[in-house]
Amino acid sequence: MGNGVGQSPSGAQWTIAADGHEAVVVEVGGGLRAYRHDGVDHLDGYAADELCPGGAGQVLAPWPNRIRDGAYTFGERSLQLDVSEPSRNNAIHGLVNWVSWHLVERADDSVTVGYDLPARPGYPWPLRLRTRWRVGADGLRAEHEVTNLAGEAAPVGFSVHPYLRLPKTAVAEASLRVPARTRVMVDSRLLPIGVTPVAGTEYDFTEPRPIGDAVLDVTFGDVVRDADGGSAVSLAAPDDAARLQVWADREFGWWQVFTGDTLSGERRRRSVAIEPMTCPPDAFRSGRDLIALAPGDTWRGAWGVRPGA
Repeated sequence: MGNGVGQSPSGAQWTIAADGHEAVVVEVGGGLRAYRHDGVDHLDGYAADELCPGGAGQVLAPWPNRIRDGAYTFGERSLQLDVSEPSRNNAIHGLVNWVSWHLVERADDSVTVGYDLPARPGYPWPLRLRTRWRVGADGLRAEHEVTNLAGEAAPVGFSVHPYLRLPKTAVAEASLRVPARTRVMVDSRLLPIGVTPVAGTEYDFTEPRPIGDAVLDVTFGDVVRDADGGSAVSLAAPDDAARLQVWADREFGWWQVFTGDTLSGERRRRSVAIEPMTCPPDAFRSGRDLIALAPGDTWRGAWGVRPGA
């Protein structure tokens, strides 16, 4: 990061473009600040002079969502993470969303950024993270890698936090489809207390329907997978005037959908966060779909956005 006065809170900005698609990747967090197609913004991002709001476009690793009290055990160790959500006494959204990632490789249509996470109290396993962001005729694609540099297995979960929007379409008007049979029930701290089927409930979006007044900050599981093992969440405007699809490969078995009701100002219910996750909240404690990454091994996962799909 440079030493210039008045530099962007998100650090260096890397713009990639191809086939009418354009995205901006940022140094701080290695995430996505903007994505548009033919001049239409599909990502509810933020300005270059703005601090990233609400986790917009951030990479969440080595865990997504929340860990109760920041406390967990792995192997024979009892560990304590910093409590980064004091109001609920949770550790939230991992350790890499506010650090400076570095440029690894750049082309007109793609950029690869990386961060080497050092071992620390609470998470004593060094990791190497790499993300390749690319745009092309099929939309936006992100390819993620996490390599365990420790001499023992490390607990790993992964997610990303994009907010999606459709032109001239309010959240209530947007039609949502989430291919999932269950949802995670949570307590007042937004931590899991059980899993329940969505069939016949207000949380059943297995067939597309308008979001309406639904207030969603929901983890969906038991995903209905496509032939290739992946899955996709879709948003559509009334009369199908505009559509987009957020897809993820077989590595992501959970979807978090957030309608932005707790965001402040103009961002409240302006867009829908659609987050592919490898594991549900509090997986460091429950072990549910937690990746035990062996020494020297690399986890790889991919997801993306297809406008018009």
